[in-house]
Amino acid sequence: MEKSLKILMISSDRKLLESGSAVSERIKEYGALVKELHIVLLSDSKHGLKNKQLLSNVWVYPTNSALNFLRPIDAAKLGKKIMSDKKFVRGKSVITTQDPFECGWAGMQVKKKWGIPLELQLHADIFSPYFSGFQNMVRKFFLKKVLRHADGVRVVTENLKSKISNFTSASIRVLPIYVDRKKIEDAHAVLDLHTRFGWRFIMLTVSRLAPEKNLSATLKILMNVRDRFPDTGLVIVGSGPEEMNLKNLAKQLGVENNVTFVGWQENLASYYKTADVFIQTSLFEGYGLSLVEAGLSGLPVVTTPVGIATELEHGKNAYIYPLGNVTPFANGIIDLIENNHKRENLKINLKHTLESKLFSKEKYLSELKSSWEHIALRVC
Repeated sequence: MEKSLKILMISSDRKLLESGSAVSERIKEYGALVKELHIVLLSDSKHGLKNKQLLSNVWVYPTNSALNFLRPIDAAKLGKKIMSDKKFVRGKSVITTQDPFECGWAGMQVKKKWGIPLELQLHADIFSPYFSGFQNMVRKFFLKKVLRHADGVRVVTENLKSKISNFTSASIRVLPIYVDRKKIEDAHAVLDLHTRFGWRFIMLTVSRLAPEKNLSATLKILMNVRDRFPDTGLVIVGSGPEEMNLKNLAKQLGVENNVTFVGWQENLASYYKTADVFIQTSLFEGYGLSLVEAGLSGLPVVTTPVGIATELEHGKNAYIYPLGNVTPFANGIIDLIENNHKRENLKINLKHTLESKLFSKEKYLSELKSSWEHIALRVC
């Protein structure tokens, strides 16, 4: 099936239209695997996006929907039209969706029309009790129906595979997020956080500032650690809707002078390579890319058991503590402050474990193509 496949992808990531972005470059590599790659992009008319050709065989079609809730409906209509105009053929075509929710529903509608096999991508731990709220409840409702129509499901961890296997008869393949290990390991720091901020021991978190990231717990951990070691600081890299709430909480806890919000950063090497510990207190993660980047950069990690952390060993690869009580996290960080050899052991073991789990780019692309070829043959 060498480059005989036609792929219809349904996505909501507008960065794929940004020239030179990591997403755009990755999509081009996907295009090199197949005959044609057509991407329907969920978007609103206010975004002002236009159709774009990324390569000779890769096209992007924004939905430019009038209202947010119309995006999946418009994506389904556009996907059906592309299937007809571009002459997709059963046995040599696949529909793949970035998520099993809005994108998945649109993909399901296209499959119903044309009978082309459907692959769902799942990156979030939808089975976590913390995957809550009205929007997520609606998503779970539609997910069950979409799963019944799936021919394949692609997940990022073995933990997600074991959880979703009870809800679908589709083939499930684990394909971790591709990480350019060499690029991370070879990256050079251009600034030292200790010099910039003056703290002796620096905790680092890299995260979207959103409720599910549970960064209020990180601030409380900092407060407990600072009681024992006052010269400890926290650097928060990221942006999001919780920023002001977190800044107010830092003041309430009396740690505002020990925490800094630096916003989102394009170059993270200086942060990963000059901090002393990476901390993640997320309620749930699909994978945990920041943890992987920190581990490959040589940082010891303290985390909740989410995403890729569920495949790590507590005390060997990382310090892993359950949600709900910040005291173990604070004690773990204090232990690392007091015992440099434990920090070194965690760094070495985590780096080695991650390297054994990650795919090279060549293997990743080969597995992706193999997955599509397998699903393409699952015609009714």
